[in-house]
Amino acid sequence: MYYKVVIIGSGPAGLTAAIYAARGGIEPVVVSGDEPGGQLMLTTDVENFPGFPDATEGPELMENMRRQAERFGTNFIDGKVTSVDFSSIPFKITILSDGSNSDDHILEARTVIIATGSSALWLGLESETRLKGKGVSACATCDGFFFKGKDVVVVGGGEVAIEEALFLTKFTNSVKLIHRREELRASQVMQQKAFSNPKISFVWNSIVEEIVGRNKVDSIRIKNVHTGEKSEIKCDAVFVAIGHRPNTETFAGHVELDYKGYIKKYDESRTTVEGIFVAGDVYDYTYRQAVTAAGSGCKAAIDVIHYLESLSETGAFI
Repeated sequence: MYYKVVIIGSGPAGLTAAIYAARGGIEPVVVSGDEPGGQLMLTTDVENFPGFPDATEGPELMENMRRQAERFGTNFIDGKVTSVDFSSIPFKITILSDGSNSDDHILEARTVIIATGSSALWLGLESETRLKGKGVSACATCDGFFFKGKDVVVVGGGEVAIEEALFLTKFTNSVKLIHRREELRASQVMQQKAFSNPKISFVWNSIVEEIVGRNKVDSIRIKNVHTGEKSEIKCDAVFVAIGHRPNTETFAGHVELDYKGYIKKYDESRTTVEGIFVAGDVYDYTYRQAVTAAGSGCKAAIDVIHYLESLSETGAFI
């Protein structure tokens, strides 16, 4: 099948791009990917997305965005992109569809919007998975407000972990930072801010072995990596801040990536390949918010519309 635009990813960036592209008359198709709806599918209450004064749930928000895109004529393919070929026009996207049909098939496109996002790195604990959205989070900006006046834990020792801990002090009673080493990896400026904040304390040379709780976080069990000593810390939430991984494996060697593996963006939403555009957390490792991802999806779709119009005017559109 040949499309004017294929959007890879179905989080806030991809779905917003689809809404704008469909309303712009270019009949987009969205490939939903491994995690349809993106990371918001793991989020319960969303209180910082504009237009919802009483909050909304992450899955509900994403379902509504998908229905809105469908209403304007977006087609969806619930499958995973296994490979791409951006070396010539039309661009080729190979997809493994969900369901009983395991055969790959190829989409051809004049333009592509990559909106595959990034994935938080987790500790890999069963209890962590079970309590995601119930006190376990990878985003203090998203969920910190829910723990006003509570005692929370941040796991990590890098720049992001310190940023999360400092942010959480605005709402919480206390923040304990659990780090597997005996010194932080954050910049000296950030370290000094953390050390001088009376709400932040540190547990060194320790790892989290279990997050305790049935329907909410009650405590964590930790182990000292040197002595093997185990202990338990009471807390109301655990914020895992050990990094993010951009979902760019499929695109390595096809568009330029930066040293962290994120797609390089030029001139608003363009990449190093003409006709390939980017939106959301797959390039943005600074903000990583649903609203900023949605805004970048809007930009990418408008850029695609203008790009296709310019090709049509010059007779270069095929």
